[in-house]
Formats: sequence, C-alpha cells, structure tokens
Amino acid sequence: MPEVGLGGQKKLKAASVLLIGTGGLGSPTAMYLAAAGIGRIGLVDYDVVDESNLQRQVIHGLSTVGDLKVESPRTRLLDLNPDIQIDVYNVAFTSENALELAEPYDLIIDGTDNFPTRYLVNDVSVKLGKVNVYGSIFRFDGQVTVFDAEQGPCYRCLFPEPPPPGLVPSCAEGGVLGILPGTIGTLQATEAIKVILGIGEPLVGRLLLYNALDSSFDFVKLRKNPECRVCSLPPEAIELIDYEEFCGVPMHDHEEEGTAGEGWDITAPELKAKLEAGDSLRIVDVREPHEWEIVHIKGADLIPLGDILERMNELDTAENLVLMCKSGVRSAKALHTLRDAGFRKLKNLRGGVLAWAREVDTSLPVY
Repeated sequence: MPEVGLGGQKKLKAASVLLIGTGGLGSPTAMYLAAAGIGRIGLVDYDVVDESNLQRQVIHGLSTVGDLKVESPRTRLLDLNPDIQIDVYNVAFTSENALELAEPYDLIIDGTDNFPTRYLVNDVSVKLGKVNVYGSIFRFDGQVTVFDAEQGPCYRCLFPEPPPPGLVPSCAEGGVLGILPGTIGTLQATEAIKVILGIGEPLVGRLLLYNALDSSFDFVKLRKNPECRVCSLPPEAIELIDYEEFCGVPMHDHEEEGTAGEGWDITAPELKAKLEAGDSLRIVDVREPHEWEIVHIKGADLIPLGDILERMNELDTAENLVLMCKSGVRSAKALHTLRDAGFRKLKNLRGGVLAWAREVDTSLPVY
C-alpha cells in the first residue's frame, strides 16, 4: 500500500499502544494491532476469563476460561506476531497507577466498560498529552472517536458530568450484540493506525455512531469546550480524582453479587430454608422477560425493574417480599425504591438467580 510503505511499517513497529481492557472492545483491537505490526502493546485488565465472555470477547476461548484476561491474549497475540512486545498489567487502572502505566506509551485506547475509568483515561491522556482512541457499546449501538486535546475536544468536553447512578444500564444488565464489539473495536484499531501513520482523517472532533440494526453510520461534530475543567488547564494543573465518587458507580461493569446493605440481604440457602419451613414469602423477579425465559425460580412473580414504580399497586406492604434478579444488583435497586415508598418487609436475594442455581438448584441453567 503506497499510503503505508516501508516507512509506514517502520512507524508501526516503533509505535507503542496501551490498551485499557481486554474484553469485548479490547479483543479485536489487540488482535488487529498485533497483526498490523505495532511494536509494543500494553494490556491492562484485572479480571479472569469467564465462559459467558466468549460470545463477544473473541481473543479468549474455552481453553483459557479461568485464566487472567491479560495472560490469555498474550499467547494469541504472539501467535499472530512473535516479533512484537506484549506488556501485561494484571491491575485495575486507577488514579494511583494510571500515570505510571500510561507514560511509556505513545497512544492510549479506551476499551473500558464503565464511566469512572473512561473519565480517568481521558484525564490521564490530556495530562500526558497523549491521543485517546475511545469506543463504547450498548446493545445494538456503538460509538467511536479520537480525543486529542491538542487538536480538538476531550471526553469531558462531550460529557462534562457523568449520568446519575442507575440511569444508564450496564452491559451486564442491558446486554450487547456479540458481534458489535468486533465492529467498534476494529474501528478503534483503524483510528489508532491512522494516527500512528499520520494518514487519512482521524475522528478528531467527530463522533461516529453505529447502529447494527439498520447498519447505519452517522457522525456528530464535537467542539472543544474552552472552559473544560480538564483540557483547558495546563497539564500540571490537572489532578486525578476519586472517579468512583465522582460517578457514583464502581470502576468496573462485571457481574458481581449485589447487596442492599446490612440487614436487607438474604442468601440462597437462607431463602430455601424459609420456603421449606413454609414461611409466607413472595418472590419478585425484577429481570427482563427474555431473562425470565432462560431461567427463573418456581413460584416467583416477574415485575421488571423499569416497571416497579407503576406496578407498585400489585405489591402489599404487609407481604414479606424477596426481590431477586440475575446477580442481586438490580434487585437491590428495586429494594431501595420500594423502601423509599414505605415498604419495610423486604429482602434482596444476594447473588440472584445465579446464586440460587449455584447453591440450591444446580439443574438450572445459568447465563
């Protein structure tokens, strides 16, 4: 390709890229960067491979289930290209280590799945003067842009404040079309290579919007905010903050056991014992109907979390209610909503239907 040539291939070989996240977006991005000949690739993740990841995180496989998400890709990437350097960091990307991790690399790619880390990646990129190739996915929609504070806006120019906690469902709650991360991650890799080679028109100042259902690509022009609280400041004035506190959500989007707080939870074995003892309980499942079709506890009633307020009249404050979902996160939100409305006889099934299938009825399928 004349646009690349030997000189361009040397640029790729000399380049270094830090990839934050080796999941859905990180999988295709890392593979195409390795195949393109990027000389040094850093991988940051602190999770382990789970079988449920394989629908979209194609760099992993059944043979690597249970392995670290930074070790699993290393073998695959070196199999693609043994002449590159792969650095692995089995740590969370935090305010304490972000500058040290990012400083040696030319470019940063954001493959994360949560708001706190996205803000942190942005602030570190601006502070260090590095390009940030951003991507996000949800259900059937994806976004891609290139944040380069020296030439255009940064992430905070687009999103000065995070959305209120609970307003935007996580991918674990809302789901994502398995092939969508491949589309968006490949676009991120393309943008990174364009920036490194200095060819074409990188998506600086433009947000690409992709919808898989109608195969549409749209673009939104982005403008730099002259009063941005980050990119309008000199680098030495940019401080890394407590991003979890800033966003009101944790720095991960992994499916974990949700808790409603001390005294409000019930475990799967405890619920089983109460049911066997004949206690008067009503189990309310707040998942979506398509999840209910996969697996549900016999005798439970389905009231999706989004309908809990308008269907509150179907519940009785005198009833002993046990709220449940997939892992306990959404049911904890439902419990807080009902508690604020005056309900007191409430329990949250900690671990949700996954805990029930794991600890009580192992014949049930999991997802």
